[in-house]
Amino acid sequence: MLKITRKTEYALLALGHLNQGKVDTVTKVREISDLHQIPFPVLSKVMQNLARVGYVEPVKGAHGGYRLRAQTGDTSLMHFLDQLEGPMGIVDCFVDAECDQLHGCSIRTPLQVIDETLRQVFSNIPLNSVISSNRAAAVH
Repeated sequence: MLKITRKTEYALLALGHLNQGKVDTVTKVREISDLHQIPFPVLSKVMQNLARVGYVEPVKGAHGGYRLRAQTGDTSLMHFLDQLEGPMGIVDCFVDAECDQLHGCSIRTPLQVIDETLRQVFSNIPLNSVISSNRAAAVH
């Protein structure tokens, strides 16, 4: 079954948390970790990865942490997933042509149609709509 990794789930939760604050609010990883019950060491690495791809900015010092760097309004969920997880496909041969049965495969074309449809669906979902829904969940 298709599913995103736990680290990507954590990245979405963290971005949603940061998205709740004021524009330049700096938030400690520990605060996000405690509130969302995410293991601190794992979230620390997730935040470093989010900084590497440009979604958050690390702030050093005693009052350091992370703040949103990029506006997420124009970013699709597909683009975000590709940045965090790398190229995705419902079967490996769509991202890695090392399959021994690639040339005689009878299911590759139908699966490619499904894969392209799913990619289009994820491309039409704004990242902001996913992380903004955290706002309502955090209030309840």
